[in-house]
Amino acid sequence: MFEKDMKIGFLLDFYGEVLSERKRLVMDYYYNDDLSLGEIAEEIGISRQGVRDLIKKAGEELCFYEEKLKMAERFGKIQEQASELITLLERADAEKNICDKAKELARIAGS
Repeated sequence: MFEKDMKIGFLLDFYGEVLSERKRLVMDYYYNDDLSLGEIAEEIGISRQGVRDLIKKAGEELCFYEEKLKMAERFGKIQEQASELITLLERADAEKNICDKAKELARIAGS
């Protein structure tokens, strides 16, 4: 059975525009619209095997671009770093609030 590789769907977001219009259409139907091979075949007028072959070739093409350009990999790393930065900023803000509260308590206690 032919199974979806969701990594390919992710790569489609990055490199889909460099595919031929036909490959991009088939990939869009398959990954974004979740159509079956049979539904796609009927829609564009080719066999199920033809659809499968287009998906396989387009997937290989997308993997080739990622191997050379690594845009999706870099994007993932940037997302991780941004998430860590947000966590650190939230922690720093919380620590500042704790310090402010402690100073306020010290001020009140000293009065």
